[in-house]
Amino acid sequence: MTEEIEIELSGKSYDTKHCVFSEAELDDIAPKSQGQPSLWTWMKSHTRCSLGMGRSLLLNYIPVLRWIHRYPFKEWILGDVISGLSVGIMQLPQGLAYSLLAGLPPVFGLYTSFYPAFIYFLLGTSRHISVGTFAVVCAMTGGVTETLVPEENMLIGNNATFYDTVARDNLRVEVATALAFLVGLIQIALGLLQFGFVVIYLSDPLISGYTTASAVHVLVAQLKYLLGIKLSQKTELFSLINTLMNLSSSITETSIGTVITSLIAIVVLLIMKFLNEKLFSRFIIPIPIELILLIVSTGISYGVGLQDLFGIENVGDIPVGLKAPVLPNINYFEDIIGNAFAIAIVGYAITISLGKVFASKHGYKVDTNQELVALGCSNFIGSFFHCFATSASLSRSLVQESTGGNSQISSAVASLVIFIFILRAGELFQDLPKAVLSAIVVVNVKGMFKQFLDIPLLWKTNKVDLLIWLVTFFATILLNMVMGLAVSVAFSLLTVIFRTQVSDYSILGQVNEMGIYRDVAKYQQAKELAGIKIFHSSSSVYFANAELYMKALNRKCGMNIERLIEKRRKAIKKQKKNQEKATKKAKKEKEQPQEVTGRVNIGFDGLQLESPPNETQQTKENETVDGAVVAIPEGDANEEKVEVITLQSLGLEKPSFHSLILDFSAFNFVDTACIKVFKKIFNDFAEIEVNVFLTCCNATVMNGLEQGNFFNDTIRKSCVFNSVHDAVTHLTGDRDIFVQDEPDTHL
Repeated sequence: MTEEIEIELSGKSYDTKHCVFSEAELDDIAPKSQGQPSLWTWMKSHTRCSLGMGRSLLLNYIPVLRWIHRYPFKEWILGDVISGLSVGIMQLPQGLAYSLLAGLPPVFGLYTSFYPAFIYFLLGTSRHISVGTFAVVCAMTGGVTETLVPEENMLIGNNATFYDTVARDNLRVEVATALAFLVGLIQIALGLLQFGFVVIYLSDPLISGYTTASAVHVLVAQLKYLLGIKLSQKTELFSLINTLMNLSSSITETSIGTVITSLIAIVVLLIMKFLNEKLFSRFIIPIPIELILLIVSTGISYGVGLQDLFGIENVGDIPVGLKAPVLPNINYFEDIIGNAFAIAIVGYAITISLGKVFASKHGYKVDTNQELVALGCSNFIGSFFHCFATSASLSRSLVQESTGGNSQISSAVASLVIFIFILRAGELFQDLPKAVLSAIVVVNVKGMFKQFLDIPLLWKTNKVDLLIWLVTFFATILLNMVMGLAVSVAFSLLTVIFRTQVSDYSILGQVNEMGIYRDVAKYQQAKELAGIKIFHSSSSVYFANAELYMKALNRKCGMNIERLIEKRRKAIKKQKKNQEKATKKAKKEKEQPQEVTGRVNIGFDGLQLESPPNETQQTKENETVDGAVVAIPEGDANEEKVEVITLQSLGLEKPSFHSLILDFSAFNFVDTACIKVFKKIFNDFAEIEVNVFLTCCNATVMNGLEQGNFFNDTIRKSCVFNSVHDAVTHLTGDRDIFVQDEPDTHL
């Protein structure tokens, strides 16, 4: 049928013609195209080996080959060189400092700042992120190394004061490289399997809460260097609380000289960083205050002899040159596999989040799966060269972008700066106080504590996201960084299930006869149509909320459907019982012998044999036609009359509506529980003389209904319409057409 509509909008009038078709009619007019190819066909098309496909794979997995020949040398090279120098100078002190956070000697932070950054230059798709040491990942690594190789196991003989630091450091390096090997392997596997989407399970509130809690772990881990106390960092449950308790019991061992050094370094860094942001923003290259602080503090420590006079611990020997590659120790794999998976996910989440921010700002795209492969290769290959696990760094990435970096050429330049330092200048910092490196770590993570400001914002915008933030933060603080991540992801998924379970259910009405439908409880102009109920759910129906959908439907329809069906069945049963009694009584009267009157029949002329005029006509046993109970009276076989038993004939009140329209516009999928529920809805409402229609079913939902055998002889595609208004037009424009095969509801 064709419907003409006039709409007034901003003083303009539009005349439109709209044809109303059911899904069955649409299948005839516009048949579906062929479905997805078979698995065999897909495999054949994707496993062909050709020169073009080989070249495409090479360019996909080594992106530098795709863009290096198109690099705008004149326009970009100056910015990339300046940016690379800035990041390299910044990465030197951070690499040394974050090594302590990972529980390793400082030189391994330099290795980790060199190899992974260069590998990412070859394989990464982001033009602006800086890969290397990062506080959160280093803290997670440090928890593993200090748990598996605690200092108390490294005592020399029975002496409770001196530790075999060389053996301790060698074992911790083995643990850290084995951990980086597994982290890289996991990331590469996920990338090749196209699992880049895994990061979607880490929402922004979750990442914010987790990194804030990780900053607390980082701060607590640095207290032993800031105070000069011997403490071990572990990843066991409640490790943060245990560390604070051990710290309080050892507070009397605090080195006053170390505390003073730490305070001076922190104050100087805070002041200079503030001035760097406010006063020196006009300079092309920011003042490398951290590197200057390292040089000055090393000179003072060497000239005054701080370690000998005040017991301030120095970093010690920093070997010159690169070490030969070695295979990671596989004996640790069993103990660190869980931590490796957590670090792989966290490192990737931070990297891809930064990558997407810069890509959106500068108008290019990052490949989520290739980012997994690139970061995985950085960790995997780096593990053979004594590197621990890495990820992108927020502070260095911001510097790389703000100082004019346009491509990963800047990362290559930064790697070159680190390489030169390793070869020539590393040994110059042997007298550098560890307290200064810890001060650098603490000042660099202060930005993460600003994420506490997310709490009032989330309170105003979305309280469920606020709950995710708080649960993530406290779970990570109270448990540990690995278990905190697992708990936060599980809780985040539970909130998704909870939000779909408590969907918003509503009855829709038409707004001013315009063909627009809104919730009648929220819009005054939305009015229900006579005899028609339109029911809407704000989410898909599946096994977790199917029963809730049924209850909401009954409640919104203003009736207890199950109770009405029960009354109907009882009335039919009672009527059937009465009919059986009447049948038995009539049969009994028929079988009784007639009384002798004494009259004599003289002949047979005019004799007629007929039933007594008051004899009750017998009825056959009740039968069922299309779900409605009917009575078939005895008589001439050619004159059988079907009598439909309706609610009205049973003395029951009919529903106030004759049609129910179910709006599927919010449905993304259907499962077996959903199909079972809607079959029950169709059957139940048919039993109380209400026709049911489905609307707004997308292709995925229709395929699910078809594959789930939802449609049959009584539930047909002719009860499915493209929109709510199409179904309404069908009902109001041609009331003589009923989609469901139900008999006429008359007695």
